[in-house]
Amino acid sequence: MSIAISIPQIFSAGVIHRVPWTVHIPFVVDRKFPRLEDTRLTTRNLNISIGNSHILKDVNVEIPQNKITCIIGPSGCGKTTLLRTFNRFVDSIEGVRIDGEVNLGKQDIVSAGAGEMSELRRNIGLVPQRPCPLPMSIYDNIAYGCRIHGVRGKRKLDLVVQHYLEAVGLWEEVKDRLHTPASKLSGGQQQRLCLARSLAVEPSYLLADESTSALDPISSRTVEDLFVKLKRDYSIVMVTHTLRQAQRIADYVIFMYLGEVIEQGDAKEVFGNPKHELTRKYLSGGIS
Repeated sequence: MSIAISIPQIFSAGVIHRVPWTVHIPFVVDRKFPRLEDTRLTTRNLNISIGNSHILKDVNVEIPQNKITCIIGPSGCGKTTLLRTFNRFVDSIEGVRIDGEVNLGKQDIVSAGAGEMSELRRNIGLVPQRPCPLPMSIYDNIAYGCRIHGVRGKRKLDLVVQHYLEAVGLWEEVKDRLHTPASKLSGGQQQRLCLARSLAVEPSYLLADESTSALDPISSRTVEDLFVKLKRDYSIVMVTHTLRQAQRIADYVIFMYLGEVIEQGDAKEVFGNPKHELTRKYLSGGIS
């Protein structure tokens, strides 16, 4: 797409001449929204309680940028709670209490008001455990978030839809049925559609909550490969119960146990030379 700007007059030797002059400025699909200057995602002394249960205990992490961070640990250790705190999806849990800091750059996520949540969640997208396409067409699933955030015009949206379906390797599979219900796609296709929908609003971070656990092995590896490719442009935080998956794709690892961060660091270092006894037990299968 291009934008035509007509400049009808130029000056030459004191004479005004009218000439047609059109400058074509391309519409860049991945620069639709303002970019934050500081996109560091950090927690400081983060505590979360639900009712009488202390779920997260003094959690301090800084998520590295343009890497895949895998949060690992046994069931019930607080992995998903931490992940959902990053974009305040934890708010949906009745009786939840949050203390401490969660920051996206200079923005305090914990104290963000209702009016700030839409932009916050645009910057920190969530790819859920099970595919959840919206009850609308394939096309409208991708265009939905862009429309909410003010992107208008059929040609612009056509470019956005194609671009992000291509980004997740889905365009060739669905280009002839864009206006059919997304629910008719296979499970693996639906998950890639949800990923494209998240990417279309240009987040800084992608949160992936067991995003391959409901998929067959081939679809699971397809999504893993996509994450590896996408980290060039996005920072990805992934909760996984599958240790082999983390070993395959993680650049950075956060190991949690009973609501605490026990060990974190470069994936090769954590997997190859764990410093904490609990980490060694978990990696060897002694904790499940």
